[in-house]
Amino acid sequence: MNSKLFTVLLLFIALITFPFHQYANQHGSHGAENYNSKKHWSYSGETAPERWSEIEKQSDCNGKQQSPINIIHINSDSTHVKDELQFEYAPTTLINDVENNGHSIQFDFEKGDYINYKNERYCLKQIHFHEPSEHKIDGVTYPIEIHFVHTSSTGKITVLALLGKEGQESELFEFLESFLPLEAGAKKEIHQEVDLSSLLLENRHYYSYGGSLTTPPCSESVNWIVFKEPIILSVDEVLKLKNNMPLNNYRNEQPLNNRVVHYHI
Repeated sequence: MNSKLFTVLLLFIALITFPFHQYANQHGSHGAENYNSKKHWSYSGETAPERWSEIEKQSDCNGKQQSPINIIHINSDSTHVKDELQFEYAPTTLINDVENNGHSIQFDFEKGDYINYKNERYCLKQIHFHEPSEHKIDGVTYPIEIHFVHTSSTGKITVLALLGKEGQESELFEFLESFLPLEAGAKKEIHQEVDLSSLLLENRHYYSYGGSLTTPPCSESVNWIVFKEPIILSVDEVLKLKNNMPLNNYRNEQPLNNRVVHYHI
């Protein structure tokens, strides 16, 4: 072979292989290892709830005040505080959009509905669903749990947890599910009125305790209000929600760690 041609070939080989070696030196020679370092949390497999504290290293997922919990009624502290929880849910509140975020179906609300809890206003931001329920009462798991997420002007969070059991059809859920199905990652604009006051939450007994978000980053100092009496919705309504969400999108029960659960009557 001509020596000049041989030299050109060597230079060409060096040029096309250099970027690969440079990338390997900077990022590691195994692409799989680099991929695994960026795992996202989920509800199953290697990224299931038991591994969240490893995956989300800057989170509170390994904290001592985590949610959800199993509420044992006989161990709760019965109390009655007048007007501690007040509802300002109007029939004219607008749903802004609905999203399948890959973890749940989430309805986002425009400004309107709010609650007053311990003399502080918390505005309703969104509701989403877990199937089966995350919280248990006396060890009982319900087919569905609905979270009403509220935030204050200072960034505090109060979540209302409403458990659901199967029975007759619910007009409210028929309305909400009229915007489904929705593929993972998809969002649909709604801008329609919904009447959450029809749930009559102000007439229900509830438990309260200090806990955390039930998804990463599992932030603690969340006010939890878990209603004792479940709502009723049909089997078809439960199944329709289930078919639009990841299978078993719930976090496992967390230790109470000497926290006090209050029962409000």
